[in-house]
Amino acid sequence: MTNPKPQTPQNPTPSAPAPAVPTPDPLDTALRLVRAQTAVVKRFDASLSGLHGVSLSDFTMLLHLAQAPGGRMRRVDLAEALGLTASGVTRGLAPLERIGLVTREAAARDARVAYAALTPTGRDRLAEMLHTARQVAADHFAAEQWSPEDLTRLSALLTRLGGTAPGQPLR
Repeated sequence: MTNPKPQTPQNPTPSAPAPAVPTPDPLDTALRLVRAQTAVVKRFDASLSGLHGVSLSDFTMLLHLAQAPGGRMRRVDLAEALGLTASGVTRGLAPLERIGLVTREAAARDARVAYAALTPTGRDRLAEMLHTARQVAADHFAAEQWSPEDLTRLSALLTRLGGTAPGQPLR
């Protein structure tokens, strides 16, 4: 009688290697982001200018002012918050001042310091603009194309890129 050979576990046959995932091109990714940003800006600009006579840039300035304590900010702080130069903010605020949405206020203690302040008319008009902006955003990120998980992930990724919302949540 012969002893049966001890059975050794057989190694499973290796499966076919997974197809190689191409390494994303950072430049291509950056350019796609720029194109997407341009498309979003165009949508907001079209609606905001058509209904309210302001651009997305104007709306963003007004929104920052509305969210600041007392509805006003030093112009240099507004420039920093928007990623603009002081002269860029001055150029951007000029038409908003002419149409009565923003006013220029001097600091009581230092005449060299200037504030941009939202007027009561500016606050009322901004409320209308917010309604429009929310609708544009809802249309752009429609539920049939974007799941809540998609939006959460996109928001997190944009935050990692430095895309933060103004100081406080939208009201």
